[in-house]
Order: sequence, then structure tokens, then C-alpha cells
Amino acid sequence: MPTATAQGLPGLDRIPPIALVLSGVTSIQFGAAVAATLFDDLGPAGTSVLRLTWAAVILMALVRPRVRGRSARDLRLVALFGLTLGGMNVFFYEALDRIPLGVAVTIEFAGPLGVAVAMSRRRLDLVWAALAAVGIVLLSNPFGAGLDTVGLVLTLAAAACWAAYILIAQRATTAYEGSEGLALAMVVAALVPLVPGVAEAGTTLLEPQWLALGACVALASSVIPYSLETEALRRLPANVFGVLMSMEPAVAVLAGFVILGQSLDARELVAMALVVVASVGSSRTAPASAEA
Repeated sequence: MPTATAQGLPGLDRIPPIALVLSGVTSIQFGAAVAATLFDDLGPAGTSVLRLTWAAVILMALVRPRVRGRSARDLRLVALFGLTLGGMNVFFYEALDRIPLGVAVTIEFAGPLGVAVAMSRRRLDLVWAALAAVGIVLLSNPFGAGLDTVGLVLTLAAAACWAAYILIAQRATTAYEGSEGLALAMVVAALVPLVPGVAEAGTTLLEPQWLALGACVALASSVIPYSLETEALRRLPANVFGVLMSMEPAVAVLAGFVILGQSLDARELVAMALVVVASVGSSRTAPASAEA
């Protein structure tokens, strides 16, 4: 029976890369919807504690990363990686407690799109950025009832963490093999929500039913999608990967409707479409960095 190594999880190299990305997108969004059902009992921070702790335990057991012999620079890098990963999760769950899943995921896309625009010298990317900005303003609806202000700020904070995560993850791939960096970073990430999570949920975190559900959320929202996406990135051009990832808001709307009973109005759907088009456009017109 194959075992996981520092190069990643076993068997993924036999699955088509597009299928890996689409499976990862579906897993993470339905995992987020399931996580939201735990908020009433555990709170967003408490749910985050279970997700990240289980993800760290599972990844450390599967990947078994090497810690000894690492330079101080590499350890600082993985610590920063973990802090951004943990912050992204906590901010997103706190936002999800206040605004619909599809809306939160769409606004969070400002993070990776901002990175793409900032690192590009093409004028066309300014058009995509402007289109995304219009979509986000429409979602926030400043002249109407509008989104929960705290939820909007928290989602933008999650977007900033996502942007930082992308930049740091790129550096981590040069210092760590396979999923080693991710596994070690997840240990650090689990510490980020620990204090507020314990304050919110207390000993409820240790009850068997919540531990089991937390493990399911960790698998669906962290272990499975991150592993699938890491493998897909090895075999797909970055622009193709970006286009496929742009489906996340649409899948998030579906997950929010099926599991949470959330529905969006015409304005919100149009706003989401603008952000998705901007993301697809930015990815499609970016130079390919690899061959499929």
C-alpha cells in the first residue's frame, strides 16, 4: 500500500490535473458551508480551532516533514506562512458568521486578483482590477441596505491574508519539498485561533460529536483541497489554474444554497459575475508559466 512522502499524498499523480482543481474547489466550498453550521455551538473561532488543529494533525501524520537541520530563515518563513494561513481562516469564518458564503468568497477573491495586478506591468490588468472593484462595491451595496460592515471588513482582511499567503507559499516551495512546508505551517496556523476559540467554545471543543465534525471540516476544507491544488499546480499552467479557481464563487453559492439555505438577489449575482469575469480575464491573459 502506498504511503505519503514529503513529495505529497499518494496516488494524486494518476488523476487529471483539471479534475484535481475542480474537486478541490468543490471540497473547500462545501466544507466551508458545513463549518458554518457549527458556529451556533462552537463559534467561528472555535470552529477554526478544530479545523486547523485536525488539519495539522492529519498533514503531519501523512507528510511527516523533516524539522531537524532547518535553517532559522526557513523556520521563520514557515512560521509566517502559518500565521497568514491561520489569519485567513479565522477572518473568513468570522465574516461567514455575518454574510452569505457566496458573497464572502467573491470579495475574498480581491486578494489573489490584487497580487496578480500588482505583479503585472500590463495595462489590461488594470481593467480587470477595475471590473472586480465595481463588483465588490455592488456587493457591499453602500447606497442600500448593504452588507454587515464588520463582515465586509473581516472578508477584506481574509483577502489580504490570502494575498500574503500566495506570496509566502511561493517562497516556501523553494525551501521545502512537496507538502512539508504546508504541514509545518498548519501547526503554526492552529495556534492563531486558539485563545479566542477556547474562550468561545470552552470544553465543548472536546465533545466527541464536535471533534468528529471538526475532523470532517478539516479534511474537506484544508487537507483535501490544499493537497489537490498543490499537485495540480505541478502540472497545469498558472493561467489555466487561475481560470479553474475562478469557479469558486459559483460553487460557494451552490454550497450556501444547498447546505445553508442562502440565496442571492439579482444585484448580488451580477456583482459576483463581474468579479468572476475579472478573475478569469486576468488568468486567461496572463503569460503561461508552465506547460500542461
